[in-house]
Amino acid sequence: MSDEPHIFRLPCALRLESGAVLPQVDIAYQTYGHLAPTRNNVVWVCHALTANANVLDWWAGLFGTGCYFDPADWFIVCANVVGSCYGSTGPLSVDETTGLAAYQEFPLLTVRDLVAVHEALREHLALPRIHTVIGGSLGGQQAVEWAVQRPALFENLVLLATNARHSAWGIAFNEAQRLAILADPTYAAAAPDGGAAGLQAARAVALLSYRSYDAYQRTQTEPDEEALHDYRASSYQRYQGSKLVARFNAYSYVALSRTMDTHHVGRGRNGIRAALARIRARTLVIGITSDVLFPPAEQQLLARYIPGAVYAEMDSQFGHDGFLIETAQISHTLERFYVQTYA
Repeated sequence: MSDEPHIFRLPCALRLESGAVLPQVDIAYQTYGHLAPTRNNVVWVCHALTANANVLDWWAGLFGTGCYFDPADWFIVCANVVGSCYGSTGPLSVDETTGLAAYQEFPLLTVRDLVAVHEALREHLALPRIHTVIGGSLGGQQAVEWAVQRPALFENLVLLATNARHSAWGIAFNEAQRLAILADPTYAAAAPDGGAAGLQAARAVALLSYRSYDAYQRTQTEPDEEALHDYRASSYQRYQGSKLVARFNAYSYVALSRTMDTHHVGRGRNGIRAALARIRARTLVIGITSDVLFPPAEQQLLARYIPGAVYAEMDSQFGHDGFLIETAQISHTLERFYVQTYA
């Protein structure tokens, strides 16, 4: 299977929820496995903030040969979101009419805009029904929004470490990261590597919300009790920031963090409870005990108001990142959910 994504160009301009228009939209996506003759084996993966369409890479252990979602059994679809930098239209994409990229002028995208592009791709792929849509964090926000919009489309909905509305806490973390990027004077230069130092700092901020106090105590406590500088925790923050700079860009990071802030399934729908009541998919909601960014109370709310939803909680050391790391626990929870669902 190739790691190179397919590219689908929307047949017409995309009018965004804000009223702005993207005249040309490409969506990068990958598929794995084969569609059954009955077309009833589709699993659609919605990815988180800085991921891409190659789900077998970033969700290894849950997706892949011998994993719970094995391409031998499932037809797996994962699309890179608009606003990203992995093949879909984003801030660094060159407008064919002007020959220029938008950079910091890229328009505001909402989660509903991301879902609109998923829906256009689904129609292009001629998939009348999706067995399971799954996502964590920003991916879960997309999945729940899509299930609200199209209740008859999905048989199963799996939501991990996500919410019905992005919290004030989450927005504050995102704004702190954006302030770090905007404080980098190269961000305003509108160049492909603009804002790189700011992005490194932003990632260091984000890590504090992705992990937990206990996780840092276990893995980053300085072993040299006489040290006065160059602490293990400090080098870890710098290293993780540099890793993101090497594979992502500041303009997409700003754009997609703003997208996450817009998430609110109740907007224009008489509130969250009424919106979630529209969902008809069999739903599994998974929380993580140590998640400080999307605490379990947010997943419990989803399960409370989605009709018939099942709630499960993972005991994990890894905080919010547990939804990417704890694949054995997730697989076990999925197995129990599907056995109960189809018993």
